[in-house]
Amino acid sequence: MTTTTENVTPAPTRAENLTGAPGSRLWSFSGAIAGLAGIVAIQASLQIDAVYDAKSAGNAERIADRLGDFVPQLLVLHTSLMIATVLMLVFAAGLRRRLHAQAPVGSLLPDVAAFGLALVSVAGLMGAGFSTEIVFGVTADDDTLDPEFAAVVGHWIGTIPWLWVGAGVTGVAVAVAALRHAAAPRWIGWVAAVLGGLTLLFGMSPLEYMAGFTGPVLILVLGLGFAFGDRSSRGTA
Repeated sequence: MTTTTENVTPAPTRAENLTGAPGSRLWSFSGAIAGLAGIVAIQASLQIDAVYDAKSAGNAERIADRLGDFVPQLLVLHTSLMIATVLMLVFAAGLRRRLHAQAPVGSLLPDVAAFGLALVSVAGLMGAGFSTEIVFGVTADDDTLDPEFAAVVGHWIGTIPWLWVGAGVTGVAVAVAALRHAAAPRWIGWVAAVLGGLTLLFGMSPLEYMAGFTGPVLILVLGLGFAFGDRSSRGTA
């Protein structure tokens, strides 16, 4: 009786998946681009002040006319928010896998970090929802644009794109994973603790709009940090 022995290569462990042959870090670059796009979106939103300008505030028709002066900013807002919305999901998936590889078995931290980014993605999607309709409305030759709707949109784009509390949730989860469980470099953990903590506190308070200033910066830094400052992430796709 002849026995055939086959060479079976064992499946790679978590650590080997991370530290093996160099691979793509597109997920981390996606985060960096998403954070940068978020910064651009916030700056565009800041410039669209039709409902906050003293000359037009409270007057729907004047608000509608004033929005016509901000078509470039509205297009920038829409484009940057949609870029952030899409790439945030890629970053969320990559970050979850990265933390899951070194976090304790059964830890909720990778999932919480990913869900936080998903919240930001949803807020970005909603924030961009009315932007194209208002652009078409203010640039149309007829008077089909409802002034009251324009006033609502003016408040909408000054509110929803600023809801970055989810980034704070992600930052705190990354901080705990890095500082308590060594699932990421400690310097990334400290950055996530500071920026994530501030973003979470702002987002949960009546000063929730302040999270729009710190949240995108946090995502940008995390993306760059995992792309260039984390050797382990080089082995993930």
